Amino acid sequence: MQERSSSLEPAAPAAAVPAIGVGTWAWGNQFLWGYQPERHDAELEATFQRAVAQGFRFFDTADSYGTGRFTGRSETLLGRFAAALPPGEREALCLATKLAPFPWRLGRGGFGRAFDASSERLRGKLDRVQLHWSTARYAPWQEGPLLDGLADRVLAGAATSLGVSNMGPQRLRRVHRHLAERGVRLASLQVQISLLAPEALAPGGVADCCRELGVELIAYSPLALGLLSDRHRAGESWPVGPRGVLYRRLWPRITPLLEAMRAVAHARGAQVAEVALNWCRAHGAMPIPGLRTPAQVDGAAAALAWQLTTAERRELDRLALALPVRMPANPFQSA
Repeated sequence: MQERSSSLEPAAPAAAVPAIGVGTWAWGNQFLWGYQPERHDAELEATFQRAVAQGFRFFDTADSYGTGRFTGRSETLLGRFAAALPPGEREALCLATKLAPFPWRLGRGGFGRAFDASSERLRGKLDRVQLHWSTARYAPWQEGPLLDGLADRVLAGAATSLGVSNMGPQRLRRVHRHLAERGVRLASLQVQISLLAPEALAPGGVADCCRELGVELIAYSPLALGLLSDRHRAGESWPVGPRGVLYRRLWPRITPLLEAMRAVAHARGAQVAEVALNWCRAHGAMPIPGLRTPAQVDGAAAALAWQLTTAERRELDRLALALPVRMPANPFQSA
């Protein structure tokens, strides 16, 4: 069992506080988010348009986003919405997708069809291609050739940059070194980071490694599937399905943290979700909250107008590390 750190220092310098991106995991996901095209597509398009108008430039998706018959729906929607923008506005965006290393995707050409399909769904605007997760824990031999194949695409100009996801510092160093030998810069790493999942920020952890290597750190699930937005009150409006099960397990045990977040939000005239996003930013990570409505976009944009003080961040660090519960870890997260 991994030993929990008692500190999360150092934080990001004020001048290095990252922006906020947009996650699109929920776009097409029926299992967790109840997606229905006739109910949600128009609102998702309005959400995208509001995000662009509010200055958001990084949009993250994946070829596996969307459940059942809607697999790939997130990429399709994002590509369609972006294609409707004026050329200059579309060009200013960074559309990033992740390709899943499924067991049948093997060898240097294993992502060939998947890459082409994602590029088609994104209407030719595939700016950053990312390995969705590391295979180090179950098929370490699979990962290197797949990454070489992605590097080939970047070197050929089919994608602008390359990123990875769900890697710890050991794997990240190895991948960074190998790509550098090929003349490809590793642009970013995505890992789960939130006040309910602070492990990546521990001293000597992957956040420190990213700072050392010059790799952008991206925090997915920064609101812990909505728990840290504080929109749901205990027993009154919890989500249905798996998210509701998670809420029932975690909510009663994170009260001290939520109370502290509410106090910070109240003092700022802000929403609790803004506190969660700015905590990630204070630690040098760009959060990519899942945004499904224009109102959620406005809330994320409001977080860009202020930053946590050092004292506020340290108190939230202390409470996060003292919690007896955590968000479930990604089973593919490597060391």
